[in-house]
Amino acid sequence: MKLRQLEMQLQKVRGFSHPSAEAEQYMTPAPLAARMLFHAAMNGDIAGVRVCDLGCGTGMLSIAAALLGADVIAVDFDPGALAVARENAELFDVDITFIEACINDADLGIAANTVVMNPPFGAQKEHADRPFIDTALQIAPVSYAILNAGSIPFVASYVRGRAEIAEKISAQLKIPRQFAFHTRESLEIPVEIVHLERTL
Repeated sequence: MKLRQLEMQLQKVRGFSHPSAEAEQYMTPAPLAARMLFHAAMNGDIAGVRVCDLGCGTGMLSIAAALLGADVIAVDFDPGALAVARENAELFDVDITFIEACINDADLGIAANTVVMNPPFGAQKEHADRPFIDTALQIAPVSYAILNAGSIPFVASYVRGRAEIAEKISAQLKIPRQFAFHTRESLEIPVEIVHLERTL
């Protein structure tokens, strides 16, 4: 599947019915999801391997990985989001294993080859991204994450001795107006697609 085809397919993924501002529940835009997963696939980290989507929400990254040939496990704490994610998986006729669990749990009991994630940036709860990074490094030797632009020095320091940044790709995250505190119809936030490789 070509990048443009993947992006067009992902436009069909349904978003959150009742998103939580505190949990920073924003659906990953299809162009950004397609770009990250297609790039990971070109690196040999998707097709034919087990991929774990941490904080899967309504399944955007999970479905992209499945469409590209991965065996996918998707984890989220929100049963409402998981219900929509299951409906999305049925719509695409892809087989995804969904697990309801909190990323803060010490051990999810999951092993994978690759983690993909769009974790909270910590705008509502400081350091909300750290448990995602920690869990990703426990689960898989390779991770791809959408992180706030400018966070690379922090990430490099935070994972030092455990992982290294293999790549970083500049991108844009478009957020539509969906919460009361939003003052614009949409906002584009600069982000980085960060490819981590475990060193331990």
